[in-house]
Amino acid sequence: MPRRRRARTARLVTLTSDVGSAYAAQMKAVLVAGGVPPGQIVDLAHDLAPHGVREAAFLFREMARGFPRATVHLVIVDPGVGGRRQPIVIATRSGPLLVGPDNGVLVPLARELGLRRAYRIRDPGRGGARVGTTFDGRDVFAPTAARLALGDPLASVGPRTEVRPYAIPEPVRRREGARGEVVHIDRFGNVITNVPSRWVGTKTRRVVMRCGRSPPRTLPWVTSYERLGRGRLGALASSFGLVEVAVAEGRASDRLKVRVGSPVTLAWRPAPAARTENANSARPRKRR
Repeated sequence: MPRRRRARTARLVTLTSDVGSAYAAQMKAVLVAGGVPPGQIVDLAHDLAPHGVREAAFLFREMARGFPRATVHLVIVDPGVGGRRQPIVIATRSGPLLVGPDNGVLVPLARELGLRRAYRIRDPGRGGARVGTTFDGRDVFAPTAARLALGDPLASVGPRTEVRPYAIPEPVRRREGARGEVVHIDRFGNVITNVPSRWVGTKTRRVVMRCGRSPPRTLPWVTSYERLGRGRLGALASSFGLVEVAVAEGRASDRLKVRVGSPVTLAWRPAPAARTENANSARPRKRR
């Protein structure tokens, strides 16, 4: 009696894109048709800013942290689709595989996980017939991700290649401040900078900020939107661990007229120490 072939267990697949839900559904259909169970597909985001590679590279790195080693991350923010940019797979030392365009969007996470080697996609596999040249997410990247999720060897997708260099801009620390830039504007209009919030002293109560072409502003440094107060502009530590400028129940990005890439300078000083009574101040007054 012939032995039954053991079914392969699919790796987890994540999807990140700027294409919206309708196009994302087509990519998921290809993954499922390729053998990836729907329960193994995780949507990270499909509402990223269109063509915003810089912002997507930052967000993808932040969102994809902490996934299991056996994960295939598929990213489609691809303004150069159909052009000269390479379709690639990056293998990392930590285990996850990254699939997407060679335009920089994969590189920050790849560096964090340990960029091991990269392959140019030549053979997407079954279901990878290209229809036009404008949707490689469905026609090239999704079938490739499905193959890898089911255990196909990396070398089967194509030859080894080099990855285009890319880096998220780094902030510059100063004695009592920092210089950086806006790396993300979320759906609430909160302005996320690349300046680590841990740089701001624990005793800081105010920061002086200049963002884009706006004049310098003195902002309260708070611990919550509630403490900021409705409609008030201020700064606080974001969920990314970075300095965020926000308007409580409003849109800081509209008020400041900034965008991703706008320069930011910050300055802060610790709050003055509270006065304490000493032995001299406690002396009794002389009677007249």
